Amino acid sequence: MSFDVVVLGLGYVGLPLAQQAVRAGLSVAGFDVRPDVVAGLRAGRSHVDDLSDHDVAGMLAGGFTPTTDESLIATAAHAVICVPTPLSEGDGPDLRAVTGATAAIGRNLRTGMLVVLESTTYPGTTDEVVRPLLEELSGLVAGFDFHLAFSPERIDPGNEQFGPRNTPKVVGGYTPDCTERAAAFYGRFVDTVVRTRGTREAETAKLLENTYRHVNIALVNEMARFCHELGIDLWDVIHAASTKPFGFQAFYPGPGVGGHCIPIDPNYLSHNVRSRLGYPFRFVELAQEINATMPSYVARRAQNLLNTDGQAVHGATILLLGVTYKPDIADQRESPAEPLARHLQSLGADVVFHDPFVTDWIVPRAGDLRGTVTSADLVILVQNHRAYDADELAGLAGRFFDTRGATTVPQAHRL
Repeated sequence: MSFDVVVLGLGYVGLPLAQQAVRAGLSVAGFDVRPDVVAGLRAGRSHVDDLSDHDVAGMLAGGFTPTTDESLIATAAHAVICVPTPLSEGDGPDLRAVTGATAAIGRNLRTGMLVVLESTTYPGTTDEVVRPLLEELSGLVAGFDFHLAFSPERIDPGNEQFGPRNTPKVVGGYTPDCTERAAAFYGRFVDTVVRTRGTREAETAKLLENTYRHVNIALVNEMARFCHELGIDLWDVIHAASTKPFGFQAFYPGPGVGGHCIPIDPNYLSHNVRSRLGYPFRFVELAQEINATMPSYVARRAQNLLNTDGQAVHGATILLLGVTYKPDIADQRESPAEPLARHLQSLGADVVFHDPFVTDWIVPRAGDLRGTVTSADLVILVQNHRAYDADELAGLAGRFFDTRGATTVPQAHRL
């Protein structure tokens, strides 16, 4: 059996991509080195937030083939790498999963295939890491015997408005012909394809997108600190500024930044600038410093709220509401809730949590939400899931610290 495409890496990026390709009528194989993930998908079980078991069942009915057998790669016309790139020591990307997937393709590469890297990384990875490995293992030449391109993933878990189909797809090829081949491939199941001059431009575009958010979130987080000291309601300030119909985009403060993209991806760019050019990317490094210190800032604010009422944080019961990095999903990657809990514990607090999407975490879970909100010495809204009525919970709590600007209850304290 042959396939139109094989997707390597069946996580938050690869599985939705595979689903969209199946929906467009493509024959799709999904390769993953995790036997438990492949077995679960074959049984119709989803392990990512944006796809249900019903969605996976629909993919299987449409011919989707999850596998751990890399020999199936040789039967595909296109191979797309969607594996994770966590931070390594020194703030560069850990490319072991990328090189592992690339090697699997290289051992099975055929003339005429298109290989696309979607994993976020530093500029030059496609040309300097992926291409040489593919050529070495296959004996083929990129741009002549096979096509090579980079197309940054733009998956936003939990986003009900934009998904793989209607989010524009950026593609940059090793050669102009590679770009056109990649554009034609994605054009079969994505509404809009945006071409760049090459792979490095496409790689850098993804980093610019996330660095833009990273820096602006850091800006409002720093404003949250001095606005609190000056008695200024920053949320009202943002609302007022947002009425300007041009030249302003609203960003909001919070207890830190989470997920795979915002806390991690800008470091790839900063690391690349330092290692290649020998000087710092000061905006990125300052933003990282500010955002990384927000959990400790929230812990200090919590301590001060208790002290103001004559209660020590040591021995106080503090309830954290919402421990995922985004609302209404179960994903906890890089969630600021974890360092916040650690900081509070280091101050001697008895920390418990509640989250409708998480059953087991680093501190005990509160089984009775309303009862724990009422009895806790301090309740901190860390993530505002739709399941929470922030105003109701703030009314029940003796002390309520809202880090998301969700409450209108006068006695609630806001970041």
